[in-house]
Amino acid sequence: MAEKFVTLAEVKEMLEDAKKERELNYEQNRALEHCLKFAKPDAKKAKKLVEELVKLNVDERIAVKIADLCPKTPEEIVAVFAKERTQFKEPDRILETVSKHI
Repeated sequence: MAEKFVTLAEVKEMLEDAKKERELNYEQNRALEHCLKFAKPDAKKAKKLVEELVKLNVDERIAVKIADLCPKTPEEIVAVFAKERTQFKEPDRILETVSKHI
């Protein structure tokens, strides 16, 4: 089974579609509530943002995290990369890309 990273906005869309077809279980409802509260851009914008970040050589997993958080300062970008082995040298490029999509 392949692993695929998805943004909160995409999860929200998936859960809303599933809710139209059937009743969601407790965990799915809680996940949907979380997504409704915290998903910032819509799914299309989030997906496009991830694609553009990947073009900037940001790992897809980190790009999804950035799309979920929509950081507004270089310090927030540094915090996202804090546990990574490699640091992204140009947080301003990421901020510029994020600002185009929110």
